[in-house]
Amino acid sequence: MIWSLEQLFQEYGRPACLCSDNGPELVSAAVQAWLKDKYVDTRYIDPGSPWQNAYSESFNSIFRTTCMDRWVFSSMTKARVVIN
Repeated sequence: MIWSLEQLFQEYGRPACLCSDNGPELVSAAVQAWLKDKYVDTRYIDPGSPWQNAYSESFNSIFRTTCMDRWVFSSMTKARVVIN
């Protein structure tokens, strides 16, 4: 997780704030400590409160029903073509 975030920060720059759910406890603690070292503020979605992240929840629902439930991807290339 931290490696992926580091790559994204290098490519797109460091955000002022990162919003997420809490995730697994050990992962969450490590990510929180790493973000604090990077001077990135954190905002957390309360457990069981998807309405606090309505745009992502809406996108996930629409994407799942209109794409993921309709296609079986045989390769990453096919997935990229269909999703694009």
